[in-house]
Amino acid sequence: MRNWTRQVHRALRGALVAALVASTLAGGSAAGATSATTDRAGSTDEERRSYTGTIDGADYRVEMPAQWNGTLVLYSHGYYPPAFPVEGIALSNSLETETWLLDHGVALAASNYKGVTGYQVEQGYHDQLALLDWFEENIGRPDHTISSGQSMGGVSAVLLAERNADRFDGVATVCAGYDPQGTFNAGLDITFAVRTLLAPDQDIDLVRPSSPEEAEADTLLLQQAVDTALTTPEGRARLALVASLNNVTGWWSAHGPRPTDPQAVIEQQALWIRNAYVLGFAGPTARVDLEAKVGGNPSFNIGVDYRQQLGRSSQQGQVEQAYRGAGLDLGEDLDRLAAAPRIDADPGALASIYRTSVPSGRLSVPMVSLHSVGDGGAPPDQERWYAEQVRDHGGGDLTRQLYVGRGQHCSISAADELVAVQTVMGRIDTGAWPSTDPQSLNDAVGEFDPGYQLVTDLSTWPIEREAMPPAFVQFTPPRHMRPSS
Repeated sequence: MRNWTRQVHRALRGALVAALVASTLAGGSAAGATSATTDRAGSTDEERRSYTGTIDGADYRVEMPAQWNGTLVLYSHGYYPPAFPVEGIALSNSLETETWLLDHGVALAASNYKGVTGYQVEQGYHDQLALLDWFEENIGRPDHTISSGQSMGGVSAVLLAERNADRFDGVATVCAGYDPQGTFNAGLDITFAVRTLLAPDQDIDLVRPSSPEEAEADTLLLQQAVDTALTTPEGRARLALVASLNNVTGWWSAHGPRPTDPQAVIEQQALWIRNAYVLGFAGPTARVDLEAKVGGNPSFNIGVDYRQQLGRSSQQGQVEQAYRGAGLDLGEDLDRLAAAPRIDADPGALASIYRTSVPSGRLSVPMVSLHSVGDGGAPPDQERWYAEQVRDHGGGDLTRQLYVGRGQHCSISAADELVAVQTVMGRIDTGAWPSTDPQSLNDAVGEFDPGYQLVTDLSTWPIEREAMPPAFVQFTPPRHMRPSS
């Protein structure tokens, strides 16, 4: 069990997923905290100030530049798997980003949330607002506040701005997903198809695990089914069908080129299915934490026609090719999915997700999002979905979606992130968007020193960082496969 637990932690670290945590409608105030402690420490620059402390059990960190320009970036961190050893409090997607922003007069703040790991919904929202209250009461009211977030923190960043329009001036997100309900439903589609097509004789509970130990055992069975499927053409064809249900890309490496060989594509899709979904946020083990947080199972596939889902997928042609190559009848497998017993949601948990975690699209401040096109754990489809929600609710030209041509999740350099932040700052300052065509963005990235061009590859262990050239591209994601609205 110890070796398997280490394997799970490694896989989860290699595919930290987005789109899992949002917020609640209720805010919080540092003034009303049951406990609040603060320590102030100097840095190498004696004029730079660091504040750390605890508000209502949530640790926070604030960094003030030597000469504050009046802008604050409030950062919402990404998903940390339950029991994952978290060290420190991040203020951005990379340390280089933090350094540059502080050197240029921007203040940074972040709460680690009470509990830190797992699915943080109401707690994360409460703790970020409490920290903003503390900042305004103890440092001063910013001229401009930007809500930023990485991975699951991206939806938190959006919700903070949607629901507190008078306190935020802009949003900047990295590798985010904005629809937690849709994400969990799509994750259920993945594990449901793995169980039905690749482990039909196994008694596996996908939701409502009876115990953490049983959830671990069921997760291991799903993982073994994926690993076994990779060894045969028939299994690989079925993995392609599984991947198509959430447009899971076949681009696993942040540092390597996108594979073009059909078998290599499926093999990399399988890495996403195994590590991000089965061992990650959608598997039985992760459901233990999720269901404890929201009061039951929020996911369902009642009424879902998987034949229609394949028809909506951008990968339909790839699936059909794989089935022809394997000599399998695709219709028969789709019939198996149609006949398999379905899973319903617990009404209270479903209501909780919608109440606390699904953004409305009623955004009134400018927003820039940054995403890797090869992200299979938090597919960029939801960037398109959220921008459409904003437009449908009268947001007009408030959003810009920027894409880099790399694989993996959060494969973003500090220069990429800083250009995105500069873009939203430019919109805030002037009321007009600066140029966001790929060439202009790549030129801007190229102006940063090589130390800002390092890209993290979360698929490696130990985690590797490598300098990579600017990679902004023109890209239109497919449509979100399981939108909540």
